[in-house]
Amino acid sequence: MNKFLSSFLILVCVLTKVGAQTILPAQKAVLNKYQDSLVLSASKLFNAAGNTERFDQNAKFIKMLVGALKTPHSFHYGFDSLRMISVVESPDHAFRIFSWYVPADDGTYRFFGTIQLSTKDGKLKLYPLIDGTAEISDPNIITTNKNWFGARYYEIVPLLVNGSNPFYALLGWKGNNKKTSKKVIDILSFVNDGIEFGKPVFQDSVGIAAKNRIVFEYNKLNSMTLRLDKAEGMIVFDHLAPFDPNMAGNFEYYASDSSFDGYRLIGNKLKLMEDIELKNSPSALDDFYVDPKMKNPPVTKKF
Repeated sequence: MNKFLSSFLILVCVLTKVGAQTILPAQKAVLNKYQDSLVLSASKLFNAAGNTERFDQNAKFIKMLVGALKTPHSFHYGFDSLRMISVVESPDHAFRIFSWYVPADDGTYRFFGTIQLSTKDGKLKLYPLIDGTAEISDPNIITTNKNWFGARYYEIVPLLVNGSNPFYALLGWKGNNKKTSKKVIDILSFVNDGIEFGKPVFQDSVGIAAKNRIVFEYNKLNSMTLRLDKAEGMIVFDHLAPFDPNMAGNFEYYASDSSFDGYRLIGNKLKLMEDIELKNSPSALDDFYVDPKMKNPPVTKKF
């Protein structure tokens, strides 16, 4: 078993006990009512006619969600009916991330979310995520929850290096504009009772400084695979290339060339492996973001 997959499985086994608590029937009843209201609120949000109404509905949704999460032991409530936003729990049950987007009239997206920690006493501990993408000129910088490089996450991969505190690779869809979409591999670390996004662990080639995060951009009408392949022990993804070599650097003309690359944990770095051969075909679940429509938002899927 390779080191990447071994670390992943060991970490899950060691920390699974974090999520061993259960929610009481009375608390579940309260959260069931909240969930019904949140589903209705989210429907109004994604069916709103324009920016003003849409962001007003989003503010109401956020207030209602925070109210629901204040219910003791809410961490152990799945919100399974709330399919218009992504609710992804880390495999070690240490935290979960709520994330979603609000589409703007100009074809761009603004992202919203929060990280909820699992606590022994069931009390609420949140890190609100504030999308700072518009102010981030360098997508490679390390950020915090207060200037988050927003995305709608669908998979969390815990990583353990030499017995140190774990950090987590977050796989997410970032949207972009009317012409291109983006996906991202970001790194989440818990540091001094706070959180950081980005870590210099992505090594694309020898002699070049490691990157803090990886951002993919491609034609909006195409899809892109980005997922953890446990069999290979890698985060695997489509290799993107321009339709025509003359279009290099113009991401409106980028799509998969039917080959695959991946990042494998070697030592303390996620090292790029190019032109890999996958034993199993990539899951279609990776491609559920092609061109999300305001009136038909994507459904959260579990991996």
